[in-house]
Amino acid sequence: MPRSGTTLVEQIAASHARVHGVGETMHMNDIVKRMEKRHLGLPPALWNAAFVHHEAQDHLARLRSIGGDVDRVVDKLPDNILVLGQIATLFPRARVILCRRDLRDVGLSCYFQHFQDANPWTLDLFDCGARAREITRLMQHWLSVRPLRILEVHYEDMVGDLEGQSRRVIDFLGLDWDPACLDFHKTERKVLSASQWQVRQPLYSSSIGRWRHYRRHVEPLIQGLGDACPSTS
Repeated sequence: MPRSGTTLVEQIAASHARVHGVGETMHMNDIVKRMEKRHLGLPPALWNAAFVHHEAQDHLARLRSIGGDVDRVVDKLPDNILVLGQIATLFPRARVILCRRDLRDVGLSCYFQHFQDANPWTLDLFDCGARAREITRLMQHWLSVRPLRILEVHYEDMVGDLEGQSRRVIDFLGLDWDPACLDFHKTERKVLSASQWQVRQPLYSSSIGRWRHYRRHVEPLIQGLGDACPSTS
């Protein structure tokens, strides 16, 4: 989900000397559209291997032109989770980081954020909850079938143990530790997401449990979350 810590995790990773963060791109969506147009009605597992290889190699070349000689390139578009099966077919060695956060804080933060026309569901608290519920259901599916290497990172854990969680991320990426990751807010790079201001600051905990300040007003969000709503008060 947007506002679940994706920019923070990318900024920490991209502070590593061997990692480049490209922000949120439509690359995966564009590749999947081309492949689905070419293979009308066929599931990704039945896509033509030669076409799969061609698209994958083209994209890897694109990433090399963007990231240079780094070992990892991070694309943090939250909606990549919607095409994770297709990504697994194209890039079976890809590594996926699932960013998770209390869905009440996620929903409220999405509702407060002006996304223009990009995410119309953010204009309604119930829709924010319903979207989070369905994305969580999709997450559970991918975690159960594990088509790729997946690491779950919880925002609250990252805030509580920055170094420990950052080391988990860097280790998951198959890289040696770089202390620069802890100074992520000093890293000079373009950040275009809604969290561009936050990742320029040292880590803070005031956003955890923020939904409680609006307890009287978030009932539609709670209803939208349904059984995905955290059980803590």
